[in-house]
Amino acid sequence: MKKRSSLKKLFQYFLQGLIILAPIIITIWAVASLFEAVDNILPALIERVAPSLLPNDEQGNPIKIPGAGFVLVMLIVIGVGYVSSSFIVGRMVELFDKILERTPGIKIIYSTVKDFVEAFAGNKRKFTKSVLVTIDGQDVWRVGFITQEELAKFGLVDFIAVYVPQSYAFAGHLYFVRQDRVRLLTDVSSTDAMKFAISGGVAELDNDKPKATVPPQ
Repeated sequence: MKKRSSLKKLFQYFLQGLIILAPIIITIWAVASLFEAVDNILPALIERVAPSLLPNDEQGNPIKIPGAGFVLVMLIVIGVGYVSSSFIVGRMVELFDKILERTPGIKIIYSTVKDFVEAFAGNKRKFTKSVLVTIDGQDVWRVGFITQEELAKFGLVDFIAVYVPQSYAFAGHLYFVRQDRVRLLTDVSSTDAMKFAISGGVAELDNDKPKATVPPQ
């Protein structure tokens, strides 16, 4: 009995340690992998532009400066964001944007990526209205996000577009549902709602008693 009890305690300690360490290790691994991937950009770029700028190692490859690639990419992104705020550069960006959106073949990739990024960030964020939506039945609810509140172009009146994310996956489904089948979440932020949906409902919410209201008709 004592042996079984000891093994049971060891197993409980193992699970407890796994629960604590797994998120930390996965997060560190993901960040480190991102750092390493971005860091590989700088030596390759310098080797093509100015081969003699960086010294080579014993194998003849340019020496990597840890963190330099990541810092460079961040500075470029911030610099582009800062410069684009000016009137002249902003007009040039808009012109370039229109050219890409009208170029056959390229416009499909460009517009899709642009809309996807703007859905999560910027002034045109789409996943800001978290809702509960019933699709399969009146007593079955899913966490979703309103992406379009007008579907007249699809020949649908009093319908809205709701995106429902999948758990533990960077994917989801788009549904056209009637407004009376949707309840707007007022006490749960869109970030918490997305985290709750993707985690399969195991993530904790800041508010213990979220409220859901039917959106105005």
